[in-house]
Amino acid sequence: MTADVRLRRGRGSLGFSFFVQGVTFALLVTRIPAIQSQYGISDGLLPAFLAAVPVLAGVASVGTEHLVKRVAPSTVLRWAQPLVLLALLGAGAGTRMWHVALALGAFGLAVGALDASMNMLGVSLQQAYGRSIMLGFHASYSLGGIVGASAAWAGAHWDLSLFTSYLPAVVVLLPLAFVGSRYYVDQRAADGGGSGPGAGGSAQAAKGLGDGGFKLLLPLCLVMACAYIGDSTVSNWGAKYLKDVLGSSEQLSTVPYNVYMVMTLIGRAVGDLGVRRFGAVAVVRAGTVIAAGGFAVVAGAPGAWIGMLGFTLLGIGLCVIVPQTFAAAGRLFPTASDTAIARLNIFNYVGFLVGAPLVGALGDAWSYRGAMLVPMALVLVTLLYARSFAAEGARYGGGHERRVGVRAVDVGRGGHEV
Repeated sequence: MTADVRLRRGRGSLGFSFFVQGVTFALLVTRIPAIQSQYGISDGLLPAFLAAVPVLAGVASVGTEHLVKRVAPSTVLRWAQPLVLLALLGAGAGTRMWHVALALGAFGLAVGALDASMNMLGVSLQQAYGRSIMLGFHASYSLGGIVGASAAWAGAHWDLSLFTSYLPAVVVLLPLAFVGSRYYVDQRAADGGGSGPGAGGSAQAAKGLGDGGFKLLLPLCLVMACAYIGDSTVSNWGAKYLKDVLGSSEQLSTVPYNVYMVMTLIGRAVGDLGVRRFGAVAVVRAGTVIAAGGFAVVAGAPGAWIGMLGFTLLGIGLCVIVPQTFAAAGRLFPTASDTAIARLNIFNYVGFLVGAPLVGALGDAWSYRGAMLVPMALVLVTLLYARSFAAEGARYGGGHERRVGVRAVDVGRGGHEV
């Protein structure tokens, strides 16, 4: 098989993996009220259950950093994705509290390994392609989220049990994901070498990142956390804000998250073209300004429809930041990208944990309009660290674009064909 074909198959199979994860996560988070009702989880206990998932995911991301020193990231992803799907099914199949606790615990651990390994493979493929493709992978995730949320709506509309609602997705997606995993491409294979653990997962590379290199990663970690604080604000408070603050109907209050997800899909679908044309720094800066503008519109909206405009801007702006943060980590640590991404991925869950409680506490103590200004300010922090996304090779377009199939080494200051 030629290198070109191997990379194309690897890109397609990884894109499908992102799609499957989008479906799975949406099926879980959009049916939280049904899970609470099925297991009789009290309002006081529910936050503990929900917090356990990102905490365990962060632990698993740390574990994945060490695991990929021994096995390839593709192997981690190949087994983590089926476990996530089975854990989702388990969450819908049980009847007792310990059943859901076990299922959500397994989900958290598996999803941490899955998120880290998926983005490891995405960054190594982008390095091999020599042009921006990370936003395309995350667009697949957004598409999966829309499909999963739609399936969850159908299940709720027809009053299906959680198990009945989840079963078709697992039956269809699990075997397809497992077959597709045969075509994953690890870093060494992408660079034209043999199979096995990615070059970024070597003990020597990890040591190099630890010797002061982690300080270079910290700005990206902060950007990641702030971006997910913004994202969790939309997913957790969008509906409540539209209904309770802006006076929308119950039906209209369900729309902001769908609008947000559609805008993330559109923004990510075209975002790679923007990076190739204008560079990563310009795209991240533009996304940051648009996202901050979205929060400002939401905070000052006189009514529901203006609020909807704000959520639309948030989807367009926030969608580019996370994929480009992973890509920047790969450029910054080209020989330790797996380690860098595993550590960076932890701050995904930090932002998710902080965002919803922060906005809720400020809303109760002050006002929900004022609370929306806090994630706006935090997102604007990205502008202070925009140069962390800089690299001549980050544009990956025009004169910088490299041929697929040619071994490419991205050293963070432009690319070199060897």
